[in-house]
Amino acid sequence: MAASRAHHALARILGSRGCNLRGTLPTIEMVPAMMRAHGMRRVVVDVQGGVGRWSLVQRRWRASLPQLDSAAADRSDEETGGDVIDWDNLGFGLTPTDYMYVMRCAPDQDGGVFSRGELARYGNIELSPSSGVINYGQGLFEGLKAYRAPTNDCSRKGSYMLFRPEENALRMQHGAERMCMPSPSVEQFVHAVKQTVLANRRWVPPQGKGALYIRPLLIGSGPILGLAPAPEYTFLIYAAPVGTYFKEGLSPINLLVEDEIHRAMPGGTGGVKTITNYAPVLKPQMDAKSKGFSDVLYLDAVHRRYIEEASSCNLFIVKGGVVATPATVGTILPGITRKSIIELARDRGYQVEERLVSIDDLIDADEVFCTGTAVVVAPVSTVTHQGQRYEFRTGQDTLSQALYTTLTSIQMGLAEDKKGWTVAID
Repeated sequence: MAASRAHHALARILGSRGCNLRGTLPTIEMVPAMMRAHGMRRVVVDVQGGVGRWSLVQRRWRASLPQLDSAAADRSDEETGGDVIDWDNLGFGLTPTDYMYVMRCAPDQDGGVFSRGELARYGNIELSPSSGVINYGQGLFEGLKAYRAPTNDCSRKGSYMLFRPEENALRMQHGAERMCMPSPSVEQFVHAVKQTVLANRRWVPPQGKGALYIRPLLIGSGPILGLAPAPEYTFLIYAAPVGTYFKEGLSPINLLVEDEIHRAMPGGTGGVKTITNYAPVLKPQMDAKSKGFSDVLYLDAVHRRYIEEASSCNLFIVKGGVVATPATVGTILPGITRKSIIELARDRGYQVEERLVSIDDLIDADEVFCTGTAVVVAPVSTVTHQGQRYEFRTGQDTLSQALYTTLTSIQMGLAEDKKGWTVAID
């Protein structure tokens, strides 16, 4: 009887979509072809008496993101890659690529485990107006890069290099716990990144011209009205070819210390990569850029005298043989580039301290530089605080330049990776 009710429910749906049933019920075998012919992707039937209530968000996501198999992903044409891109003048901006990767989870139904993901053509997505990410900012993002392997290395020819992707996965898991969200496993995360790179491989810049920037997102996509975790979550990855982050390129940058506006506060979310950390810094950043500065440097919200970080990167100071960087104690994002630079600096014999770094320590430094996935290692030429401008050493003989060369050589496969940081994608 239940099966009969389900069968009749399918008939009602197909009939409402214009299927001419001629007074007969379709067989179950006929349904898939009839659905495809009338633009229907999926129907859920409740055998207790009718059509199941699939969530609005999930239905629309399925409608807008077609399932693709691996053969479809292989259509990214290696030969016609960036024929519309001037690789020599590639900045840090959005160039739409071919594919994105999508994976979903409904904790009440899936037990907090993400289902198998799929590649879809890059394009707009649909969300309920009441989705958790739109209403309450329940979202995280990550950033990492893929580089084209050296063409003179026969063992790597045609492959691509990722840099410590498992660290991004672990950081997303940490952030997801703070934001009451399920998260992909490390294996799922890394697999999704690899699939995204391969599907968009024609957009990976030539060696030395840039990288494919990869942006994983984890958002509360399910609808929710009251303040509570979203009922559904979407993990999505898109990518874009990029060059240098700052308009100065690889030239030294100039920072402005912000006294009044703070990026984070104790007990908040400054230590995780939530989307809500970034919109509040747009105003001071835009104000600083209008005055000719590259970015803003933020102080702690309690004492207003300790350096925290810039809008999107960590900070280091050098004094003699000592390198210092603000400790990540909840208000500062634990950068993966930061973590790598600490290790590389110690390898060069420097004493590295993770501690409170005061504005006086900064002013007294010999050298200052920023680190991050987007900026890599950016030397700081000047810092302006309360109208006073302070200059720092830059150039070829600086530690920041040496660290930049070492790090990028590992990332691009130009130097032996003795630390096991890189992951090859073939």
